[in-house]
Amino acid sequence: MNVFISRSKHAIVLALGAMILAVIGGGGGGVAGEAYALVATGESSSIITARRDALKELTATALITADIRMEIEAADSVAQIQNIATKAIDTFLAGQEFDGNAAFKMLEKVCVIGSRTSGSDGMRKQQELLLDTFEKLGAEVDMQLFSARHPIDGSAVPMANMIIQWHPDRAKRVMICAHYDTRPYPDNDPDPKKRKALFVGANDGASGVGLLVELGRFMKDLEGDVGVDFVLFDGEELVFESQRDPFFLGSEHFAREVAAGALEQRYEAAVLLDMVADKELQLYQEINSCRYANDLVQEVWGVARRLGIRQFYSRRRHEVRDDHLPLNEIARIPAIDIIDFDYPRPSSGRTTYWHTTKDVPQNCSAVSLARVGTVMLEWLRQRVGN
Repeated sequence: MNVFISRSKHAIVLALGAMILAVIGGGGGGVAGEAYALVATGESSSIITARRDALKELTATALITADIRMEIEAADSVAQIQNIATKAIDTFLAGQEFDGNAAFKMLEKVCVIGSRTSGSDGMRKQQELLLDTFEKLGAEVDMQLFSARHPIDGSAVPMANMIIQWHPDRAKRVMICAHYDTRPYPDNDPDPKKRKALFVGANDGASGVGLLVELGRFMKDLEGDVGVDFVLFDGEELVFESQRDPFFLGSEHFAREVAAGALEQRYEAAVLLDMVADKELQLYQEINSCRYANDLVQEVWGVARRLGIRQFYSRRRHEVRDDHLPLNEIARIPAIDIIDFDYPRPSSGRTTYWHTTKDVPQNCSAVSLARVGTVMLEWLRQRVGN
């Protein structure tokens, strides 16, 4: 058995408690471990829980250091523990050019609206908010209107892709896109009773929106000969039954318009942002992206590597059907998908939050948005300036 020595009396007692319980068959974890720590240290369970949660969050966001760990282990109140964790996060965010806090606040703002299913009042409220926001930032915004058949009752559902243009006079263009609709229900929830509950899509929907709004603050002053369009796709998942209902309604409509020559824009490249706010951020190279536009994948991951952002892993994982497929297959635009489909990370042993009631702002992170936003901003500067 390996025994370690920590400067923290709490860590020593907890470790010894785990070892003793393991010997007597208690396992040292869960309720039993916390009960032992409570008796041995005199600490309340709320302090033990706060310490565990703080270490978990800072480890997940890759902000933990040996010094911060010792501070948290030595802290003797919930407020002190929370202040240490908050300071670590705030210190990181304050040092970033891309404001992850601002992106996260927009994520929260659209989640407060509630469901943003295609054709709903929530979607219309979101469109009004984003139209006003992007126009105030100096963009030209075009609502690409179309309709689609409702999968249940066959009625016509009004939809709109939002095309946000920066420097529209520039002939050469690149695109950063996301979907901004939400799934009707959290139909993947492990609890069958919750599968008709409210789904706010914090990571799956709002994360791309929040990131693009903050990225928009840099666009007006972006110098170079390449223009940038943000495109928010409607109808990515107006899906009640995955085996029956069509996905990607907005991106397919957009791609057909490009292929038919109905749009003046000619895109050299496109980057899709989907599920990029996971606290436990792990961005692998998506297989379809490598198949269709591997040069672009290596270009973006190369930017992350040069910036030292290690959450972009240079390994392939997951073959995802997403809005980048119509862009590649119909519009012939080299397009890649930046997506963390392990939400949370697979090694956590937890059930996925994807399409469940757990996809809420509390499971997302301003730190993750700052990291992805930093990579996108630097990639655009290199692309636009070339």
